[in-house]
Amino acid sequence: MSGDTAVGANDESGRTGAPPLCGVVVVATDSDVGRTVLAAAICARLRDDGTDVVAHAPAVTGLDEPAPDGGRDHELLAACTGQEPVEVCPRTFGPAVPPHLAAELAAERLVPADLVAAAARTGVGRTLVVEGTGGLLAPFDRAGYDVRALCVDLGLPVVVAARPGPGAINHVRLTVDVARAAGLDVRAIVLTPWAAGDVLADDARRTVAALTDVPTHVMPLAEPTPAGLADAASELPVASWIGEAVAPLPPPSGTGPGG
Repeated sequence: MSGDTAVGANDESGRTGAPPLCGVVVVATDSDVGRTVLAAAICARLRDDGTDVVAHAPAVTGLDEPAPDGGRDHELLAACTGQEPVEVCPRTFGPAVPPHLAAELAAERLVPADLVAAAARTGVGRTLVVEGTGGLLAPFDRAGYDVRALCVDLGLPVVVAARPGPGAINHVRLTVDVARAAGLDVRAIVLTPWAAGDVLADDARRTVAALTDVPTHVMPLAEPTPAGLADAASELPVASWIGEAVAPLPPPSGTGPGG
């Protein structure tokens, strides 16, 4: 697969004749950098604004661990859209390990075509917010199908979540370069949780915006409730991040393999 055409009229979900997907994929520079919170905040803000929004996560691990405030990833997303958690993510695993390993431990496989089809089914006729897992190059299997490949196959624009602390500039630039090398449409970068007055964080925000030429925003620490997350995202232009699925953009000159 990997993105010669967008998910749409004759995709692998079986939605023959269906319109292209419309939505955004929230990706991250790493694990535990606010990706779930940002995805949930986008959902909560869109729903508050009257948008018929649904969320999707390809896989969630760590169900054997105590749930954090607000619930596990798919539970928090479901609370912000009105879905049931199983509707957000049908593939869940107990161990707190990466999805490809969790699937192996369960004697299962995360099949690329199934991952794309599951997202497509969730998003048909509605605005879809997909939460990635880990960073863009985090794999779903040992053949190398990763979060970036899923983004390409879905054809949706992406928003990057990142910590505003040390290493943010390097991590964000690497993520944006990896996304652009695959022709992905990077709509925004969001640094979270944001604390006003942090000189290092403010420098990261200004530097990232200048060096990536991507609109860079900040989101404060939010209460993990639909109301708290919608309020945290009240200053973010979330509607401008939503787009129709398209074939991937041509990689910029000088990027990608051998570039």
